[in-house]
Amino acid sequence: MAKYLLLKHYRGAPAAVNDVPMEKWTPEEISAHVTYMRDFARRLERTGEFVTESALAPEGEWVRYDGEGRPPVTDGPFAETKDLIAGWMVIDVDSHERAIELAGELSAAPGAGGRPIHEWLEVRPFLAAPPLITE
Repeated sequence: MAKYLLLKHYRGAPAAVNDVPMEKWTPEEISAHVTYMRDFARRLERTGEFVTESALAPEGEWVRYDGEGRPPVTDGPFAETKDLIAGWMVIDVDSHERAIELAGELSAAPGAGGRPIHEWLEVRPFLAAPPLITE
């Protein structure tokens, strides 16, 4: 088994076919989308392929070490993940092909008008082992 991250984007990925921003969806459309996502996760729980998932709030900021006791915080001016990443799902599957298959299915979640979004999902494998350091 190998773990993969299925990463959902607010933007930064190619435009979805049904590219209506969620803030313009009706409450019923949002509910249908969330139900699809939950049903998808439950099905993967039954097959043992689901690890975890989470949606992200749009709020956030950059933080870095800048000397003892001084972590600077900024809200830009660069593209931040709060603008890009909507959420993720971690799956544990037998093959890369299965990860791609599931990402394609997840991309069909309904959006505006109840039609599938056909959104692009980023599929990233987890490292199986830490990288080797040679000197």
